[in-house]
Amino acid sequence: MEQIEQGIFCEDTFFGVTLGALIFPRGTIMIDAPLRAEDARSWRSMLINQRGGPNRLLVYLDAHPDRTLGARVLDATILAHLETAEVFNRRSMIFKGYSIETGAEWETYIDAIGLRWISPDITFSHRMSIHWGGVEVILQHQPGPTAGSIWVIVPERRVVFVGDTVVVNQPPFLADANLDVWLESLDLLVDGYRDYVIISGRGGQVDLGDIRKQKRILQKIGSKVEDFQKKHVEPEGVEKLVKPLLSDYQVDNDLQEQYAKRLYHGLFQYCVRLSRAVVDSDQLQDEADGE
Repeated sequence: MEQIEQGIFCEDTFFGVTLGALIFPRGTIMIDAPLRAEDARSWRSMLINQRGGPNRLLVYLDAHPDRTLGARVLDATILAHLETAEVFNRRSMIFKGYSIETGAEWETYIDAIGLRWISPDITFSHRMSIHWGGVEVILQHQPGPTAGSIWVIVPERRVVFVGDTVVVNQPPFLADANLDVWLESLDLLVDGYRDYVIISGRGGQVDLGDIRKQKRILQKIGSKVEDFQKKHVEPEGVEKLVKPLLSDYQVDNDLQEQYAKRLYHGLFQYCVRLSRAVVDSDQLQDEADGE
């Protein structure tokens, strides 16, 4: 566990995502959950040893299984964006996995199947402040990777946890993404948080170079997908994009297949959503023309 600033910690050694913790006199605010139960128990013990207050609050930065499946062991009140809570409302109570491979971390952890989802107890829509006897903590809606993505900001300590807005040396998750909004979030990071310690949900502390690389990759993805749309290529055709996009990353051979699956799944789902949006738009225009 690394101390970033007084009372602010991150942990990047557990299986799943990078975790955060804010220790205050009234309690501990945890940011995302370890995927494996044994890791969650270890993380909880580590935080108890920091001797914060008795209360525990767990913040979901979005609804991804990698950061939410292990929540039960942490035994905390859960807070998330309203859009994230809506995702949980559409899920069955027991995680049964998916029939397709998405390139996520949980897919290499067989015990993930059968875990019970823990839905958020508290939600917010745009911005929320928490005061637990220390500095102010701001939860801010910052969509892009998903509709319900948020950041956790500690202005007085100049620290921000950004989840999957920036990922380090691995492909982004695109299935639920809005690339235009995501790029706006990255611009905000560069312009408004350049003097902050920025913690990625997959890779720990990042710098401006990492953020700019993330922006270039998303712009490249957006451009290639736009070309496909203009040529009316079926979503399955995005398989041709996987290898060129994967070359942007220097990854171990044993991760190549996982990341290729992540890119294909994300690109496919993204293109499907774009195609549906075009059809819906055309239908609305036809209806308007007919009136």
